[in-house]
Amino acid sequence: MTTCNLADKTCEPCAGGIAPFDAATARDHVARLTDWTLSDDATQITRRFSFKGFAKAVEMANLAAWLGNKQGHHPDIAFGWGYCAVTFTTHEAGGLTENDLICAARLDALVA
Repeated sequence: MTTCNLADKTCEPCAGGIAPFDAATARDHVARLTDWTLSDDATQITRRFSFKGFAKAVEMANLAAWLGNKQGHHPDIAFGWGYCAVTFTTHEAGGLTENDLICAARLDALVA
């Protein structure tokens, strides 16, 4: 599974019963993404974007929110002067799934 292939996919709605990746699988998949970090418990991925000023951080937060809404897979977003941090996890599964990787790859493609 390459980042390019992930960016071409669309999130599938979670209807329950989907198991999250185990820690080793999560590490393997996240290693293929650029600038995303895996949480210590391997349940979420985060990318922190840096900017000079507040307006660009707000624009990034809005872009991530737009993507999440379009994909039906909503990230946690934190932003302030000079930064925007986007975090994906699949709450329904209680951890990281392919949907999180798809959204991360699609966000990467949008900002490339």
